[in-house]
This record gives sequence, structure tokens and C-alpha cells, in this order.
Amino acid sequence: MMPKVAPSILAADFARLGDEVRRVSEAGADYIHIDVMDGVFVPNITLGPPVIKSLRGSSKLPFISHLMISHPERHVAAFAESGSDIIEVHIEADQDDLRGTLRAIREAGCKAGLAVNPPTPIERAFEYLDLVDLVLVMSVNPGFGGQSFMPEVLPKIALVKEELTKRGLEVPIEIDGGINGKTAAAASSAGADILAAGTYVFRSEDVVGAIRALRNS
Repeated sequence: MMPKVAPSILAADFARLGDEVRRVSEAGADYIHIDVMDGVFVPNITLGPPVIKSLRGSSKLPFISHLMISHPERHVAAFAESGSDIIEVHIEADQDDLRGTLRAIREAGCKAGLAVNPPTPIERAFEYLDLVDLVLVMSVNPGFGGQSFMPEVLPKIALVKEELTKRGLEVPIEIDGGINGKTAAAASSAGADILAAGTYVFRSEDVVGAIRALRNS
């Protein structure tokens, strides 16, 4: 199956964010990937629930809210109410109870995603697979856009897919970081189901062509 495409608005023009979301939605994207940073878990600060709520009217696509924040359990309700469809939290983030966080996301009516940073063994995620609807394999260290793709994370995709198959679970794998026309092929060949791409899509002169190239990778 061809991978789905989730343009990451971290690379969009923030002065016209609604138009940017509308543009990639009309260009054929499958999801909108929203990077949320708190300046604690990662160095940068981006946006929060009020901005997501303001963007909800710009697209009917599912919103993936990627929470690169400490103590995400404190903010699940706000992100669910803002219009997020999928809420991803990091296995590395400080939080009271990761299983409780994942359950809270589902109870709020959203799908739960679990993100894993490059240095973290993917096996750490296995004990939570019964509570997730998506696994996010980071192919850069989170916190900054425009970083170079780390091919050494690709074996993680096969490992987690194998574990999911053993358990009879159908959970898509998203990859995020440095995805472009070249690296998308490697990610897709490794088994990634969703490609999150920021700069490659939003900075392209041909957004339709960029999304098509990712999907056909």
C-alpha cells in the first residue's frame, strides 16, 4: 500500500496558517501533522489548543497533534476539545502514568499515538501497544524543523511491525523528521504507513507534486 502523507505545519507560514492548512488539504494530504512544543521537553515553543481550534475550520482532514511536551496528561482534555483527532505523546516525556495518559486520550474520544525518539529502543514501546492506535518513529531528535533524516532508525519500523503482527494488532506506523523525495522511499520501503513532512511540502513550488511524490515513494 502507498503511504499516507501528513504535512507538518511547523514548516508552514505562521502568518497565514489557516491558508497553509487549506492549501495542503486541497493538494491531497491525508492528515495535518501539528507539532506542539513546550520549551521544556524540547527547546522550542510552538503552539497550543487555541491555535488548533482556530485551524479546525480550515480542513476536514484528521489532525495529528504531536505533543512534544512534559506532563501531557495535564493537557489531554484541552487538545481533544480543540479538534485533535489523534494525540501523540512521547514515551520519554515526564508524566505520572503513560498507560493512564494513553487511556485518557482514548476516553476523550481521540486516537492515541506513542512517539519514540531516535536514541530510545523501540522495544520500550512494546508494553503499551495494546493502548495505542498509532506509533510514531522519530527520524530526527525532536525540537527543530529542517533536520537531516537519520536512517539508523529505520529498523525500528520492522521491529514494531513484527511485534504488532504477533499480537494481531493493526496499528499504523508514522515516521517524522527529514522526510523528502529521497528519504521517503527508504521510509516507505522500511514499512512506514504515514510520512510526516514539513519543509519538503510547505516550501515546495508544487505542493500537489510534492505530496504525490511522497505517496508514490
